[in-house]
Amino acid sequence: MIKKIAPLILLALLTFQAKASADGAWETLVRSKGNYKYYPKVAAGLINEGLYFTSIPYIKEFLSRGGARNNKDVDLLIDQVITQVGVRQFEVLPNAVLNRSNAPTIKYILAKKSFRKGDYQKALNYLNGTIPREHPSKPFALLLEGTIFSILKKPKSSVAAFKDCISESKTQMNRASSDNRLRQLAINRDYCTVGIARAEFAGKDFESANSSYLDLPKDSYVWPEILFEEAWNSFYLRDYNRTLGKLVTYNAPILNFIFNPETEVLKSLTYMELCLFDDAKKVVDDFYNKYQEDTLSVKKFLGKYGKDYKYYYLLAKSTLNGKRSGNRLLNTLMDNVLRDAAYRELVDSFNLGRDEIQKVKSMRSAKMRKVFSANLRESLLLQRDMIGAYVRKTLHLNMDHLDKSFEGMTYIKLEVLGRRKKQLYYSEQPFNRARGDVKYLKRSDKQYFWTFNGEFWADELGDYVFSLRSECE
Repeated sequence: MIKKIAPLILLALLTFQAKASADGAWETLVRSKGNYKYYPKVAAGLINEGLYFTSIPYIKEFLSRGGARNNKDVDLLIDQVITQVGVRQFEVLPNAVLNRSNAPTIKYILAKKSFRKGDYQKALNYLNGTIPREHPSKPFALLLEGTIFSILKKPKSSVAAFKDCISESKTQMNRASSDNRLRQLAINRDYCTVGIARAEFAGKDFESANSSYLDLPKDSYVWPEILFEEAWNSFYLRDYNRTLGKLVTYNAPILNFIFNPETEVLKSLTYMELCLFDDAKKVVDDFYNKYQEDTLSVKKFLGKYGKDYKYYYLLAKSTLNGKRSGNRLLNTLMDNVLRDAAYRELVDSFNLGRDEIQKVKSMRSAKMRKVFSANLRESLLLQRDMIGAYVRKTLHLNMDHLDKSFEGMTYIKLEVLGRRKKQLYYSEQPFNRARGDVKYLKRSDKQYFWTFNGEFWADELGDYVFSLRSECE
């Protein structure tokens, strides 16, 4: 709760346009007698001094107590704060409270919350016509819109939204005011680029998707995670050698932080489709040897610390500082978290808030410092816990992916036994174990043939492809 103060002088009529400064905010707070209707003016003064996190409790209190309806000045304040601190500080508010504001960033938050609940039409309703072009949240709203259309199996609308998203992201990148903002927009642009390929994949247009995936440059922050998607696309095209080539790229040392156990499942499945049963079984066995024991250990660890968000925040912080646990899997998972775009955005916002501490400490009166410090602390503790919650959630999601991968591996192991038995019973041809020939390679106009002379990962990460012959009859 916001820390309030007793009035020092009689309450006076105040206007929203009065002096906007920290001193002005303090004077307003002193005179307001705790009346929430004056909190926007308090927030305005703090925002003008760059005290965004310090202003958050006043804005939340104003919204929670029924303010902001059809108040354009307040909507502008809310937009200004959320653009700086991110959406997550306000996502924790109930929808009934958020609906009291017409700020475009609030509409985007409501759309995100509806999207997570699976209410896609409601999410679109929040987005349609509520976020003007060139608004800071517009590129991210277009990414969400394109994703929703893809889920609703409307590929034309999806692709149109993603193309609009790419254009708007580029436009705003040209006037980005900070490196953090530039990085966020670049990542958003690249997700929209990949969104086109994903929409085509969802529409089973695998040939078009295969070409569209190649539009993403390899120096993109997003590129490592889409290799797996490209591998699946090649699998559906029955280009199994290219599937294996995409997956082997994850063996590059520079990508050792990537954690996606499903890559091993797809690798084993691909070998099985080529009737290379020994290879398929080896992938399964290696998977169990690599993950089974450590998975149990990580699950025990997660059960021990429950919802201690502060612990998970400190765990991420210590990992960043080079401290490692004795569990190889947990170390890999934490490395993956530290490179996650959403995690970095949360931490960047937290650091922005910590920068306000010194500003508050330099305020002219002890009472002023005490009041505003209490509110800044409230916002920072919430941000810290949101970071910890995100780390915890990501670890749990990874455990779920591992469980599903173990199920997939069990199925493949049984299927391999069945197919191998069938092959032994009915095959009349002796097995020819010669492996690899360029005649099994396939490529498009965007793909190149490279003859390696010893080099592999030294220069760049390429689009690798195997040249294995299927042993299926």
